[in-house]
Amino acid sequence: MPSLIVEPLNTQHFIMDRDDRNRNKNIGKNFMCRLQCMFSHSSGSERLSLEDTQQWSQSLERLLESKYGLATFRNFLKSEYSDENIEFWLTCEDYKKIKSSFRMSSRAKKVYEQFIKAESPKEINIDYHTREQIKRNVKTPTMHCFDDAQKIVYGLMERDSYPRFLRSDIYRTLLESLATEATKG
Repeated sequence: MPSLIVEPLNTQHFIMDRDDRNRNKNIGKNFMCRLQCMFSHSSGSERLSLEDTQQWSQSLERLLESKYGLATFRNFLKSEYSDENIEFWLTCEDYKKIKSSFRMSSRAKKVYEQFIKAESPKEINIDYHTREQIKRNVKTPTMHCFDDAQKIVYGLMERDSYPRFLRSDIYRTLLESLATEATKG
């Protein structure tokens, strides 16, 4: 008859789980503090709230409308070495605000060199046709010459990066920290 050998529970595993949870809580709190410090010098002392942070999960647009959401998303993308998409999207938003045709022309060339041109430092993932269209547009730029690429990049972020962000430790621990803070009063 085979003997039953009962091994003691491996408490080391439980300690690691607890340590991981504590580390994640601290990461959330530390990141929350960094975010609030980053914006404490700007006008208005609007604090990061649980409700606002929960609303980030409604849509990418909602996330990007929040200064804290945008900063958190950028931080997440940097941690994945894939921040070129958000950088391009933000650059396009700024580009559209340019009124001077001279500034528009010089900025369009910079945007092309930095994000569009093959082998550029922050090359974005767009199709050949769009890349060639922009190459032509940059010669006589308008405020809309990057619109097609910006839509493509937004779609990539919405389908790929944004869902990963919502599942990320950065977002989940931030939510947990804010929820804990809210219950404490």
